Amino acid sequence: MTGPAAIPSPNIWESPDVYELENRAVDRDGVIEAAMRDLHDWERQDVLDVGCGTGFHLPRFAATARSVVGVEPHPPLVVRARRRVAGLPNVRVLEASAADTTLPANSVDVAHARWAYFFGPGCEPGLGELARVVRPGGTAFVVDNDATRSTFGAWFRRSLPGYDCEAVERFWTRRGWSRRALEIAWTFDSAEDFARVLRIEFPAPLADEILDADPDRTVVDYAVNLWWRRYA
Repeated sequence: MTGPAAIPSPNIWESPDVYELENRAVDRDGVIEAAMRDLHDWERQDVLDVGCGTGFHLPRFAATARSVVGVEPHPPLVVRARRRVAGLPNVRVLEASAADTTLPANSVDVAHARWAYFFGPGCEPGLGELARVVRPGGTAFVVDNDATRSTFGAWFRRSLPGYDCEAVERFWTRRGWSRRALEIAWTFDSAEDFARVLRIEFPAPLADEILDADPDRTVVDYAVNLWWRRYA
């Protein structure tokens, strides 16, 4: 998501209903949210959710924030997100990109991007936009996969053998971002839900291999990095 030519997301753009199952399964214990709040609580503050997709996280932010803006470049997802937050007066959803949110400068206190920037290089325009819209004293958060550990991380490495974990870490640290390593989980209501999500996340041969090894699986250990930066 770096400008008008946003890179299509092969999971949520193509399978938003299945991706909804994934959103419900990720981090049911709220580990990510607790870590974010520990660094910068957004109560009575202005929040930006970059790449908000169907708006899954917007109501959660809106419960305590003064205002919430979701930014999403894919029109069908914008429609879904607006429908989701239609009854929330402090939330709006913009059809816009990470590189051009259309927001005024210094207008948000907390920015959140979950699985929208995790490949590092190529995200520079979006990071420049964060530096423009986040107020002094505000904090930006980027949640990405930690491919160096966990069961999910091992599957992720196999699905993307060219992914360079060290290069991604260098990308963030050189730009002044800090990291919290977190352990979360995928927790599904059924093995069928897990199988459906697995097939939008990984190539078919790998998904088949995983399912053949444990057809009744509903829980997967999952490591993530919470990258964060506070703006002066």
